[in-house]
Amino acid sequence: MSIASLTSATEDQVELPVELRQLRYFVRVVELGSIRRAASELGVTASLLGQDLDRLEAQLSTQLFRRVRSGVIPTDAGFAFLRHAQLTLQHAVDAVEAARQQRLVGHVSVGLPPSTASVLGIPLVTAMRERHPELRVHLVEALSGHLAAMLDARQLDLALVARGSAARRWSIRPLVDERVYLRGRADLPGFPTVDKVNLAELGALPLVMPSGSHGLRALLDIAFERAGVQPHVTLEIDGLAFLMDAVCAGLGATLQPGAVVCREPGRRLRALLVADPDARRQTLIASQCEDELSPAVLATRVVISDVARGLVEAGQWPGTTFHDLNTGSENS
Repeated sequence: MSIASLTSATEDQVELPVELRQLRYFVRVVELGSIRRAASELGVTASLLGQDLDRLEAQLSTQLFRRVRSGVIPTDAGFAFLRHAQLTLQHAVDAVEAARQQRLVGHVSVGLPPSTASVLGIPLVTAMRERHPELRVHLVEALSGHLAAMLDARQLDLALVARGSAARRWSIRPLVDERVYLRGRADLPGFPTVDKVNLAELGALPLVMPSGSHGLRALLDIAFERAGVQPHVTLEIDGLAFLMDAVCAGLGATLQPGAVVCREPGRRLRALLVADPDARRQTLIASQCEDELSPAVLATRVVISDVARGLVEAGQWPGTTFHDLNTGSENS
């Protein structure tokens, strides 16, 4: 079984008759660090395995392995080739299973920042089970910066990241714009009594905020600077649950996107809309290049968009505007 053709980064197409067997051999040798051990596990002779790898290197016109005392290790080219080989093998397995079961199968990994996971996570899981029950979904909750690193390392298929975290090499699609709310206890000294505030009014209010590595903090620091005020950050916490516990304990107020407003309705915190136009966060669906995405990943991206739109239209994602991925229109 072979890959019919692989397309280079140029407009010309280069025929590379790389067999899936060669990819499987290559990946296993990398994992075990030994041609002899890989051959034993794969049930072939070491000489046959070595010949296949030599043929693969000749077809690619590059050296994939370097011999060391303990066996072999990948060259830089080998490491670059490894993840693509793993993806190709996984896509081939998924394709066979999809054909056998006559339905979409496979697996997909999705990264969500904590605030977004609080409103989107459970509805997304529910929708995936209803629409694609055979897909195995792996959800990761982490800060946008960590999600970006995991996407770069190809540890995630999709990630919801803030615009400031997006890299040019990714495929990105706007999902939602979220207004920011001031949240805190009504009895916190200095907490406003109105329903809407401006950042310029919050200079003396003690704030509990994530650190500078958090995308939201970077966005709000810029917004405060434009408003001409220095925020009074008394405590930095990089964890949404812990941060909100601190706010509920009266240690300060916080600034969070609309998703957090409906996270814990029983805690009796006030939520005041921040009127500044810069106090908003745009969340993107990020992935690798379009031509690298499996049918499972493409289907999951559609479900994410559909669920987000449903939450916004139902009023369950406060202060949020939805970007329609198909038409480019917005709903709020």
